[in-house]
Amino acid sequence: MPKVHAAGDASAVRGRGRRVSTSLAEINVVPLVDVMLVLLIIFMVTAPMIQRGIDVKLPVARRASAVEGERLFITVPAAFRTDGMVYLGDEKLRIEAVQERVRQRMETASDKRVYLRGDGTVQLQELMTIIDRLKDAGVTDVGVVARAPGDR
Repeated sequence: MPKVHAAGDASAVRGRGRRVSTSLAEINVVPLVDVMLVLLIIFMVTAPMIQRGIDVKLPVARRASAVEGERLFITVPAAFRTDGMVYLGDEKLRIEAVQERVRQRMETASDKRVYLRGDGTVQLQELMTIIDRLKDAGVTDVGVVARAPGDR
């Protein structure tokens, strides 16, 4: 049988005390996860569409091999003969500015190689001019990128 306290009993007041209510403030993560997954799918689908390179018709070589790792590419378009512009990665530069930009990038790089992509219509003398400027910038190796005969 439960113990009944009298109204004037001090132990009854002391036992109950002040009641402190705590509210549970929790974040509902299920909608957050749903939104994040949808955003992930959207970015996965659109990322390949955003990456657009420079169209260059590469010369064909019998023994072309794939370039691996993070490399510095210089692309020489067919219009180089008329406007003197080349691409350092995705950045369009005049040939006079290439030497300084490459020197800046080579200061911190451990691998001092640069890969030269030239359109099939670019003359050898134009490529040699660019290679000379790269050597003056501190590049130790200049590779010429070509495609295999079966690649498109």
